[in-house]
Amino acid sequence: MFQSFAQRSHRLERLDTGDYTQAEYAKWQSEMKLINRLLGDARALRLSLADELRDRKNSEISILDVGAGSGELLKTAKETIGDRTTFLVGAELNADAARSINKRSAEFGVNAVQCDALKLPFADDSFDFVISSLFLHHLNDEQAQHLIIEMSRVARKRFFIIDLHRHAAAYHLYRTFGRLFLQQFTLDDGSLSILRSFRPDELLRLAANAGICDAVVKRRAAFRLVLSGGKALQA
Repeated sequence: MFQSFAQRSHRLERLDTGDYTQAEYAKWQSEMKLINRLLGDARALRLSLADELRDRKNSEISILDVGAGSGELLKTAKETIGDRTTFLVGAELNADAARSINKRSAEFGVNAVQCDALKLPFADDSFDFVISSLFLHHLNDEQAQHLIIEMSRVARKRFFIIDLHRHAAAYHLYRTFGRLFLQQFTLDDGSLSILRSFRPDELLRLAANAGICDAVVKRRAAFRLVLSGGKALQA
């Protein structure tokens, strides 16, 4: 049973192949919003940003979320930042997701840019912080390394990548409790997400290969890992 977790799965999720209906996708969005709120992504981001924001009380904060989904994590960032001026942008390849982010502009001042995460259309140091949640595991190792390079390039201060920890307990707990309240699409894709995700040493290896010399991986609740780092070394 445990040997199957030794290596990442490279089987594509239905979310990546496009093999889903609009109704399934809409329900997936609402279910993922609940999962991310309850199981650690929001908390992981708040903890990650807390130390960085402590010494920046009076300045404007700019944040880019790569693979932003519905923009929910950017809302968490806005809540964490508080009353300070913010510039929040969600980068999304999926047109439906980009539209859903833009619809929330009046809610908390967010904007969407539809683009390829591996070719971000922003100049170096465009944002104070660049974040990404539950996106890295959708990529192969080479793409994941390139994403780290791109996020580091665009981040003026630091990047934070929140993702799942490939672990037997995470997989079996998700399968056991998820079947009680999730649609089959979300249950199956979420299970595969765990199998496609990384372990701490693998994340550090990716960061090192990307030229990040100050990379750190922190374990958070609900089998979340946070990889953070600063600027990549210039070749």
